[in-house]
Amino acid sequence: QVQLVESGGGLVQAGGSLKLSCAASGLTFSRYAMGWFRQAPGKEREFVAAISWNSGSTSYADSVKGRFTISRDNAKNTVYLQMNSLKAEDTAVYYCAADRSYSNTLYYQWDYWGQGTQVTVSS
Repeated sequence: QVQLVESGGGLVQAGGSLKLSCAASGLTFSRYAMGWFRQAPGKEREFVAAISWNSGSTSYADSVKGRFTISRDNAKNTVYLQMNSLKAEDTAVYYCAADRSYSNTLYYQWDYWGQGTQVTVSS
């Protein structure tokens, strides 16, 4: 049974930083691309960032490029999202996802999901 468990969310002031973690189990982590998505109230789940199985490639939504960094540690079966210079519009539930394909940016294309962690940025 695949499990993805996010942690690290919370309340932060605008301009601050947070680091999200996602611990994976039940899958061969090093064979999967990993991604982060987010969903704000009343909005569709949107792509944030993705990283290939060997960290050789990363991609970001334009809205977070230059502020967020995705990374992974295959020895720990964990993917991270470092979020800097946070803005009020970054407020959302952040989800970790796993998929065989690194290039998918639509949420319904990803195979496995975590339960989400809330990030709230106060202005």
